[in-house]
Amino acid sequence: MIRLAIDFGSSVTKIYIPGSGVVLMEATCIAVEKIDDNGERRLGVKAYGDKARALSGRAAVNTHIVNPVFEGDIVHENLAACLLQNFLEKVEVTKRKAKKTEALFILPCGCTPELKEKYKRVAAECGIGSVYFTITPFAAVLGHNVAISESTPMFCIDIGYGITNIAVLSRDGLIKGVNVNIGGGNIDVHLIDIIAENHGLKIGTQTAEKLKNTVGSLLHDDNKMIVADGREVKSGAPASLAVNSSQLADIIKTYVDKVIEYSSALMTKLSAEVSSGIVRGGIFLSGGLIKMDGLAEYIEEKLKIPVNLPEEPQLAAVIGAGAILSNDDLFDVFATD
Repeated sequence: MIRLAIDFGSSVTKIYIPGSGVVLMEATCIAVEKIDDNGERRLGVKAYGDKARALSGRAAVNTHIVNPVFEGDIVHENLAACLLQNFLEKVEVTKRKAKKTEALFILPCGCTPELKEKYKRVAAECGIGSVYFTITPFAAVLGHNVAISESTPMFCIDIGYGITNIAVLSRDGLIKGVNVNIGGGNIDVHLIDIIAENHGLKIGTQTAEKLKNTVGSLLHDDNKMIVADGREVKSGAPASLAVNSSQLADIIKTYVDKVIEYSSALMTKLSAEVSSGIVRGGIFLSGGLIKMDGLAEYIEEKLKIPVNLPEEPQLAAVIGAGAILSNDDLFDVFATD
């Protein structure tokens, strides 16, 4: 029996195999082109994953770059199945082997039965034999390599690309939780708009993401700088612009402050006993954006509660899901079908 933990994220897909660790980390992206087949139009796949993302902004007119997962939801089931099948083959899980495979998918907090059905249909299309689910907060906290007890509540904030999960949990289950459509992708879009509006330079999504990941910072007086290439809005001519950390800080804070606002609102709904437990245990942070310089410290300062960081924030959830697969007791508690 092959067991897989799969984080089918809006931006990046991660696959974990117990005993091997994270075996795949690629863009949740597929490039398709329209093909005229004897008078009938159909879609042909041109590239998968990172190769597809590399075509963004550079593809031919009839080629479309599609993200089949958006804000935690599968929005293109057929393309999602096609992409996942390709990823499974990359980790040597062929369709024949998939029949003897158990897959644990990580879903957003508060996911609907309809979303679970979408995942089941995608998994069935890939030939996966058994499908189970866990939610991001459970997986992300376990990805810190800590135990979840029945008596001690734990507060989790997982900031992904398209969605943020905020939850209080214990081994008994979810105490309070919410997912909000805020993430690193919002920052990218805002950066594109602001640079076009204030500097007359049109940049692409990959450039915006590179700016965020390279010079994005919430440290005071951070002065990292990078040159962004694009084209002039008015003339369309190639152009470049030097961008530093201070220019991005307010944009980043706009979305981080919203996460903090939702987190504070959730805290006000907790009992005194749960609140005191959180103050003692701190907040467990995860998600790709948490790697940003100064962001964890900013959250700690605003919420006035210590924060805990995993070794690999972007991988915390899939590593935690791998821990669930590797331990029958955890699987019985935190996995559902």
